[in-house]
Amino acid sequence: MDIINIIFALTSIGLGCFGWLAPRYTLETLDLTSGPSQMGPSEIRASAGCLFVGMGLGALILGSAEAYIMLGFCWAGAATGRLTSLILDGQSKKKWVFFVVEAAVGLLALSLNV
Repeated sequence: MDIINIIFALTSIGLGCFGWLAPRYTLETLDLTSGPSQMGPSEIRASAGCLFVGMGLGALILGSAEAYIMLGFCWAGAATGRLTSLILDGQSKKKWVFFVVEAAVGLLALSLNV
């Protein structure tokens, strides 16, 4: 169980690093564009970047079941938002892939630690 929790935390950190350190690549991967205000890269660095880095680091530093449960809730929350988009905004293969990953990490992290 501990190794799986660490893998989930490192996954959060790794994916977060893309948003934090490569926001334009992340924007392109997510089919988004940056406008003249530069808020696009800023939002990606914050919400798809350092938020996930902080979640993963926090779980690793605290190392408690509660920390990994919170990591699971965060991923499950992302999956809920993605599912809402699939229902209300239309479906795409990319959205489904992201949803499956988010739901899998979230539900597994929760089930292993509750």
